Amino acid sequence: MAIIKVEYFSEVLGMNRKVNVIYPEPSKVEDYQVTEIPVLYLLHGMTEDENTWLSRSGIDRLVRHTNVAVVMPAADLSFYVNTNYGMAYFDAISNELPKVIHNFFPNFSTKREKNFIAGLSMGGYGAYRIGLGTDHFSHVASLSGALSFDGLEAGFEQNIAYWGGIFTDLKSFKGSDNEIVTLAQRKTENRPKLYSWCGEQDYLFQANEGVAATLKRLGYDLTFETSKGTHDWYYWSIMIDRVLEWLPINYIREERKINFELN
Repeated sequence: MAIIKVEYFSEVLGMNRKVNVIYPEPSKVEDYQVTEIPVLYLLHGMTEDENTWLSRSGIDRLVRHTNVAVVMPAADLSFYVNTNYGMAYFDAISNELPKVIHNFFPNFSTKREKNFIAGLSMGGYGAYRIGLGTDHFSHVASLSGALSFDGLEAGFEQNIAYWGGIFTDLKSFKGSDNEIVTLAQRKTENRPKLYSWCGEQDYLFQANEGVAATLKRLGYDLTFETSKGTHDWYYWSIMIDRVLEWLPINYIREERKINFELN
């Protein structure tokens, strides 16, 4: 397994960008001449960057026995959308980045059934926004995702300069493609399979619960799981293992010791 740091110029954003790539062990890939390596795009949350999944979750350790590539881009504080201030992060991450990655790594699969996207918090929203807003990904996962702003209006209004730059305002947000439930209603073909987890003590729990109920009513193949937990990396580093189990890859989990005790 290799961790490769890629810097490239984004024509969409008009600036240099960084992305980390976990390249699977050669022994896990049957034929490097065949473009069939599955790819998981893994999105960070607010205040984070392309390095955070590596430094906080142990994702490189978790996938070291599995034939899967992991792509971790930086998206700043964009919420992975085409912002109101003219920066097309959605286009850059959802359309430009996969082409850039395939140019660097031509044996990474471009097939929809072998491309997946997941994220936490802001990245959970981003994964659903991109997964439902394109036909590129067959499986989409969110951990503690900011999937709805219902009940969080006060926080939106307290920082209107930031949120206005991202979504304009709540009135414009409602009913737009940036609202997950609205986007889900409009998508009738190539619907991805969905996974969502949120801790019951998380301030986003009710929002996740409400969106999950709506998506199930809309007929989506959604696995929604909950447990005790807050908005914290302790839980996300555990639940990313569950996401990897859920994906249609031959995920080989690391050895787990039962009843391990220190002497």
